Amino acid sequence: MIKKNIFILFVFISYGVFGQSVTQNYIDTNKDKAIALMNEHHVPASIILAVAIHESASGTSKIARYLNNHFGIKGPNSNTQIKSAYRDFDKIEDSYDYFIEFLRSRSKFNVLFESYTEYDYKNWAKGIQRGGYAASRSWASQIIATINRYNLQELDNRPDDYIEPTEPVEVIAVQKTYKVKSGDTLSTIAKKYHTTTKKLILKNRLKTTVLQIGQKLKI
Repeated sequence: MIKKNIFILFVFISYGVFGQSVTQNYIDTNKDKAIALMNEHHVPASIILAVAIHESASGTSKIARYLNNHFGIKGPNSNTQIKSAYRDFDKIEDSYDYFIEFLRSRSKFNVLFESYTEYDYKNWAKGIQRGGYAASRSWASQIIATINRYNLQELDNRPDDYIEPTEPVEVIAVQKTYKVKSGDTLSTIAKKYHTTTKKLILKNRLKTTVLQIGQKLKI
Protein backbone atom coordinates (compact mmCIF):
# COMPACT_ATOMS: atom_id res chain seq x y z
CA MET A 1 0.00 0.00 0.00
CA ILE A 2 2.84 2.38 0.90
CA LYS A 3 4.65 1.58 -2.36
CA LYS A 4 1.46 2.25 -4.31
CA ASN A 5 1.01 5.64 -2.63
CA ILE A 6 4.64 6.55 -3.30
CA PHE A 7 4.20 5.62 -6.97
CA ILE A 8 1.05 7.74 -7.25
CA LEU A 9 2.84 10.67 -5.62
CA PHE A 10 5.77 10.25 -8.03
CA VAL A 11 3.45 10.23 -11.03
CA PHE A 12 1.63 13.31 -9.73
CA ILE A 13 4.88 15.24 -9.17
CA SER A 14 6.27 14.14 -12.53
CA TYR A 15 3.10 15.24 -14.31
CA GLY A 16 3.25 18.63 -12.59
CA VAL A 17 6.89 19.13 -13.54
CA PHE A 18 6.16 18.04 -17.11
CA GLY A 19 3.24 20.49 -17.32
CA GLN A 20 5.43 23.34 -16.09
CA SER A 21 8.10 22.40 -18.64
CA VAL A 22 5.56 22.41 -21.48
CA THR A 23 4.27 25.82 -20.43
CA GLN A 24 7.74 27.28 -20.04
CA ASN A 25 8.66 26.04 -23.52
CA TYR A 26 5.47 27.62 -24.84
CA ILE A 27 6.41 30.94 -23.23
CA ASP A 28 9.93 30.83 -24.63
CA THR A 29 8.58 30.09 -28.11
CA ASN A 30 5.89 32.78 -28.22
CA LYS A 31 7.06 35.59 -25.95
CA ASP A 32 8.69 37.58 -28.76
CA LYS A 33 5.39 37.70 -30.65
CA ALA A 34 3.55 38.79 -27.50
CA ILE A 35 6.11 41.52 -26.80
CA ALA A 36 5.91 42.79 -30.40
CA LEU A 37 2.12 43.06 -30.12
CA MET A 38 2.46 44.83 -26.77
CA ASN A 39 4.85 47.39 -28.23
CA GLU A 40 2.45 48.08 -31.09
CA HIS A 41 -0.93 47.95 -29.34
CA HIS A 42 -0.09 48.46 -25.63
CA VAL A 43 -1.77 45.27 -24.48
CA PRO A 44 0.42 43.66 -21.77
CA ALA A 45 2.54 40.84 -23.17
CA SER A 46 1.77 39.02 -19.94
CA ILE A 47 -1.95 39.14 -20.73
CA ILE A 48 -1.48 37.96 -24.31
CA LEU A 49 0.63 34.98 -23.25
CA ALA A 50 -1.46 34.06 -20.22
CA VAL A 51 -4.69 34.05 -22.23
CA ALA A 52 -3.04 31.90 -24.90
CA ILE A 53 -1.67 29.50 -22.27
CA HIS A 54 -5.07 29.23 -20.60
CA GLU A 55 -7.18 28.88 -23.75
CA SER A 56 -4.83 26.50 -25.60
CA ALA A 57 -3.48 24.46 -22.67
CA SER A 58 -0.02 25.76 -23.55
CA GLY A 59 -0.51 24.84 -27.20
CA THR A 60 -1.54 21.22 -26.53
CA SER A 61 -5.32 21.48 -27.03
CA LYS A 62 -6.95 20.11 -30.18
CA ILE A 63 -7.97 23.52 -31.51
CA ALA A 64 -4.39 24.70 -31.00
CA ARG A 65 -2.84 21.69 -32.71
CA TYR A 66 -5.28 21.34 -35.59
CA LEU A 67 -6.54 24.91 -36.07
CA ASN A 68 -3.63 27.05 -34.81
CA ASN A 69 -6.25 28.73 -32.61
CA HIS A 70 -4.62 29.64 -29.29
CA PHE A 71 -7.30 31.99 -27.94
CA GLY A 72 -10.50 29.96 -28.05
CA ILE A 73 -12.11 32.24 -30.60
CA LYS A 74 -15.13 30.77 -32.37
CA GLY A 75 -15.80 31.09 -36.08
CA PRO A 76 -15.80 29.23 -39.39
CA ASN A 77 -12.98 26.87 -40.35
CA SER A 78 -12.05 24.76 -43.33
CA ASN A 79 -10.24 22.04 -41.42
CA THR A 80 -11.15 18.46 -42.36
CA GLN A 81 -9.29 16.71 -39.54
CA ILE A 82 -11.63 17.68 -36.72
CA LYS A 83 -15.13 19.05 -36.40
CA SER A 84 -15.04 22.26 -34.42
CA ALA A 85 -16.95 25.49 -33.86
CA TYR A 86 -13.65 27.34 -33.52
CA ARG A 87 -11.97 29.46 -36.15
CA ASP A 88 -8.84 28.18 -37.89
CA PHE A 89 -5.66 30.09 -38.75
CA ASP A 90 -2.85 29.44 -41.19
CA LYS A 91 -0.19 30.11 -38.56
CA ILE A 92 -0.04 30.44 -34.78
CA GLU A 93 1.08 34.06 -35.23
CA ASP A 94 -2.16 34.78 -37.09
CA SER A 95 -4.09 33.64 -34.05
CA TYR A 96 -2.15 36.11 -31.88
CA ASP A 97 -2.79 38.93 -34.35
CA TYR A 98 -6.50 38.15 -34.45
CA PHE A 99 -6.76 38.22 -30.65
CA ILE A 100 -5.66 41.87 -30.68
CA GLU A 101 -7.94 42.61 -33.63
CA PHE A 102 -10.81 40.97 -31.73
CA LEU A 103 -10.26 43.25 -28.72
CA ARG A 104 -9.80 46.32 -30.91
CA SER A 105 -12.95 45.77 -32.93
CA ARG A 106 -15.40 45.55 -30.03
CA SER A 107 -16.36 48.58 -27.97
CA LYS A 108 -16.71 46.59 -24.75
CA PHE A 109 -12.99 45.71 -24.98
CA ASN A 110 -11.84 48.78 -26.88
CA VAL A 111 -12.34 50.93 -23.79
CA LEU A 112 -9.52 48.99 -22.10
CA PHE A 113 -7.01 50.54 -24.50
CA GLU A 114 -8.07 53.98 -23.27
CA SER A 115 -8.18 53.09 -19.58
CA TYR A 116 -5.16 50.90 -18.79
CA THR A 117 -1.45 50.85 -19.60
CA GLU A 118 0.49 47.81 -20.77
CA TYR A 119 1.78 47.47 -17.19
CA ASP A 120 -1.61 46.99 -15.53
CA TYR A 121 -2.24 43.31 -16.29
CA LYS A 122 -4.71 42.81 -13.42
CA ASN A 123 -7.17 45.39 -14.69
CA TRP A 124 -6.74 44.12 -18.24
CA ALA A 125 -7.65 40.60 -17.11
CA LYS A 126 -10.68 41.81 -15.17
CA GLY A 127 -11.77 44.10 -18.00
CA ILE A 128 -11.59 41.33 -20.59
CA GLN A 129 -13.70 39.13 -18.33
CA ARG A 130 -16.24 41.92 -17.79
CA GLY A 131 -16.51 42.28 -21.55
CA GLY A 132 -17.73 38.69 -21.80
CA TYR A 133 -14.66 37.02 -23.28
CA ALA A 134 -15.22 33.97 -21.10
CA ALA A 135 -18.25 32.62 -19.25
CA SER A 136 -16.32 31.49 -16.17
CA ARG A 137 -16.45 33.90 -13.24
CA SER A 138 -12.96 32.79 -12.18
CA TRP A 139 -11.42 33.41 -15.62
CA ALA A 140 -9.63 36.65 -14.69
CA SER A 141 -8.31 35.10 -11.46
CA GLN A 142 -6.91 32.17 -13.43
CA ILE A 143 -5.22 34.49 -15.93
CA ILE A 144 -3.68 36.55 -13.13
CA ALA A 145 -2.54 33.37 -11.35
CA THR A 146 -0.82 32.17 -14.54
CA ILE A 147 0.97 35.50 -14.90
CA ASN A 148 2.17 35.39 -11.30
CA ARG A 149 3.18 31.73 -11.49
CA TYR A 150 5.45 32.25 -14.48
CA ASN A 151 6.41 35.88 -13.70
CA LEU A 152 5.05 36.96 -17.07
CA GLN A 153 4.77 40.57 -15.85
CA GLU A 154 8.54 40.76 -16.30
CA LEU A 155 7.86 40.83 -20.06
CA ASP A 156 5.79 44.02 -19.75
CA ASN A 157 8.81 46.35 -19.62
CA ARG A 158 7.59 47.99 -16.44
CA PRO A 159 9.63 51.04 -15.39
CA ASP A 160 11.80 50.53 -12.33
CA ASP A 161 9.72 53.06 -10.40
CA TYR A 162 6.37 51.62 -11.49
CA ILE A 163 3.88 51.28 -8.65
CA GLU A 164 1.24 48.63 -9.19
CA PRO A 165 -2.30 49.92 -8.57
CA THR A 166 -3.66 48.82 -5.21
CA GLU A 167 -6.60 46.47 -5.09
CA PRO A 168 -9.87 48.36 -4.55
CA VAL A 169 -11.22 47.92 -1.04
CA GLU A 170 -14.62 46.27 -0.97
CA VAL A 171 -17.07 48.60 0.71
CA ILE A 172 -19.71 46.85 2.78
CA ALA A 173 -22.86 48.88 3.18
CA VAL A 174 -23.90 49.40 6.81
CA GLN A 175 -27.64 49.36 7.42
CA LYS A 176 -28.73 52.57 9.17
CA THR A 177 -31.50 52.45 11.75
CA TYR A 178 -33.50 55.15 13.49
CA LYS A 179 -35.05 54.91 16.96
CA VAL A 180 -38.48 56.52 17.03
CA LYS A 181 -38.87 59.41 19.47
CA SER A 182 -41.92 61.18 20.87
CA GLY A 183 -43.61 63.30 18.17
CA ASP A 184 -42.04 61.42 15.24
CA THR A 185 -44.11 60.51 12.22
CA LEU A 186 -43.16 58.64 9.09
CA SER A 187 -43.39 61.92 7.20
CA THR A 188 -40.95 63.80 9.48
CA ILE A 189 -38.50 60.88 9.53
CA ALA A 190 -38.64 60.55 5.74
CA LYS A 191 -37.97 64.27 5.33
CA LYS A 192 -35.05 64.13 7.77
CA TYR A 193 -33.35 61.29 5.88
CA HIS A 194 -34.24 62.47 2.36
CA THR A 195 -36.50 59.55 1.55
CA THR A 196 -40.26 58.95 1.27
CA THR A 197 -42.87 57.48 3.58
CA LYS A 198 -43.62 54.83 0.96
CA LYS A 199 -40.01 53.65 0.94
CA LEU A 200 -39.93 53.51 4.73
CA ILE A 201 -43.11 51.45 4.76
CA LEU A 202 -41.75 49.00 2.18
CA LYS A 203 -38.28 48.74 3.72
CA ASN A 204 -39.67 48.09 7.20
CA ARG A 205 -42.71 46.07 6.04
CA LEU A 206 -45.00 48.26 8.09
CA LYS A 207 -48.69 47.36 8.28
CA THR A 208 -49.61 50.70 9.87
CA THR A 209 -48.31 54.24 9.82
CA VAL A 210 -48.70 54.51 13.59
CA LEU A 211 -45.26 54.47 15.24
CA GLN A 212 -44.29 53.41 18.74
CA ILE A 213 -41.70 55.27 20.82
CA GLY A 214 -38.50 53.22 20.82
CA GLN A 215 -39.40 51.41 17.60
CA LYS A 216 -36.40 50.93 15.27
CA LEU A 217 -36.76 51.71 11.59
CA LYS A 218 -34.43 50.86 8.75
CA ILE A 219 -33.51 54.07 6.93
